[in-house]
Amino acid sequence: MVATALTIAGSDSGGGAGIQADLKTFSALDVYSASVITAVTAQNTCAVTDVHPIPNTTVAAQIAAVLGDIRVDSIKIGMLGDAALIETVAQALEGYRGPVVLDPVMVAKSGARLLPDAARAALIAHLLPRADLLTPNLPEAAALLGCAEALNDAEMQDQGARLREMGARAVLMKGGHGQGETCTDWLITEEIMRLDAPRIATRNTHGTGCTLSSAIAAGLAKGLTLPKAVEAAHGWLHRAILAADALEIGQGHGPVHHFHEVWT
Repeated sequence: MVATALTIAGSDSGGGAGIQADLKTFSALDVYSASVITAVTAQNTCAVTDVHPIPNTTVAAQIAAVLGDIRVDSIKIGMLGDAALIETVAQALEGYRGPVVLDPVMVAKSGARLLPDAARAALIAHLLPRADLLTPNLPEAAALLGCAEALNDAEMQDQGARLREMGARAVLMKGGHGQGETCTDWLITEEIMRLDAPRIATRNTHGTGCTLSSAIAAGLAKGLTLPKAVEAAHGWLHRAILAADALEIGQGHGPVHHFHEVWT
């Protein structure tokens, strides 16, 4: 049977991040995808100009409809707008037993806060313990921990370990916001795995966080172990970023090329 995955996230009208990035990623990696939309955003490669939250009852109804009919092999959770929605999603997933990848969409690349501070406690209390993998960037890890951003490998590993202590079964500390010629991610489980890639000089990196977490969820849906799923997703995303400039989408920060293995 074909592997299946569910994304719970916001819609990006520009097509580069959120639900759209998740669905493209699942499809590119041969996984059937279902979706639950938490918000509709008006955005393009330059800016987010409007956000319309979907009612919590409708979000819960979407989750119930999918899980009540479709076998879901993994779930990726992205943008959740407030504490009440976080609690709604957590309650709706109480009966689900498959792997969950939680991308804590809290801080954008611009530095803008995407999740109110009041929702931080709800995320920690209700969804971190449900996450088989948490995938924060450096600002998001710092926001969850209430500390300064990690500045080196040792601090990234330490923050990942502390986030595991807060409830997540595993943490992928993403180094995309770091500096230097090499981008380093750290997978923190009972063991520690380092993933390096040359940092690519491009502005077309919109949706990298959504895409990476979805690629990992796709690997888990196909039965890969967590380290293998993370390793495969890491390499696939690197190639998607390498191919991003060929798309020439928009006037700002364009998307990665999700279908780089299919068409150029």
